[in-house]
Formats: sequence, C-alpha cells, structure tokens
Amino acid sequence: MTKEENNLILAAQKGDRAAFEELIYRYDKNVLGIAYSFIKNNEDAKDIYQEVFLRVFKGINNFEFRSEFSTWLFRITTNVCLTYRSQKKKFAYTSLDDEPDADESEQRSLSELLSDGAATDSKALNSEVSAKIENGIEKLSPQQKLVFTLKHYQGYKIKEIASIMNCSEGTVKNYLFIATQKMRDHLKVFMDMD
Repeated sequence: MTKEENNLILAAQKGDRAAFEELIYRYDKNVLGIAYSFIKNNEDAKDIYQEVFLRVFKGINNFEFRSEFSTWLFRITTNVCLTYRSQKKKFAYTSLDDEPDADESEQRSLSELLSDGAATDSKALNSEVSAKIENGIEKLSPQQKLVFTLKHYQGYKIKEIASIMNCSEGTVKNYLFIATQKMRDHLKVFMDMD
C-alpha cells in the first residue's frame, strides 16, 4: 500500500468524502469486473458494485491496515457476490448481440468478435462452445465459480485469490482443480473432436 493510499484511507476514516471517492475511483473497475465475471449480467453486477461500496463506506473505520486495502475490498466483493448468488435463484444470460457499456469500450460483444472474418460454420461452433462454457460455469459451486472466474477471467494469481477469499492457497487450488475437472467433463464433447 502506498503512502498516498494510506493517507486516503485515514482521511476517509475521519469522514473525508473526497478521499473516499478517490478510493472508489481507484478500484471501481476492478470491483465491477469481478462482479460481472461472477454474475455475467450488467445490471446485477452494478447492484453488487453498489452494495460493495456501501459496505466499504460503512466499514471503512474497521479497516486496520493488516492487509492491503485492495485485498480487504476484494474480500468484501467476493462475499457480496457469493451472498447475491445465494439470494438470487434466476440469472439472466448475456445475449451474443449485447453491446458493451460505454465504460467498457475496449471490450467487444461476442457476436462482434465472431464476425471478424470467421466462417459461418466456425461462428456456429464458437457460439456453441461459448454457450457450453457459460453453462458449465453456472453449474460450478459458488466458491469454485469464484475461483475459476478470478483466475481465468480476471487473471489473479492463486496467492491473491487466497487472500481475497480469506482461505489457504491449498483450498484455492482444490477449488480450481475441481472446477477445471468439471469444466473438462462438461466440454468433453468438444475436446474429443478432431
């Protein structure tokens, strides 16, 4: 944690709204990215984002500098994601034709990616594979899904995920191993193709 971030946290703990807003600004895309990777729905991800920063606002005085601020924040994010998922029974799937949000301008919709010169058969196969992957991810337990998305969609290392989830690296590796095995079994039909 930098000295500047340390000072922002201390100021936020004393009620400085500008300092708190700066902390939000530094991490808002990360929180939204984790939420979206886990939920796969823009509106639900935004709800999670709001809940996370509401909890951070209410709990900032409880931050004791025992870990990085980002670790504490991402732990709250993962807890909110897990709670949100357990409370919400039905999840909307993202359409292949959904356009990215304005703040996600560097991302492109799946249908746009598929239209970059791919043959029709290839598009159909890619579409089928993508749907099968999404379906497989939805069948994972919440912890397996979280580890899988943090590792493969967000690019976090095992050690970082363990810190975020407040568990051992061995537990993370176990979740990841089981999730990977389940995904392999789920995608076996595509892996057997010549």
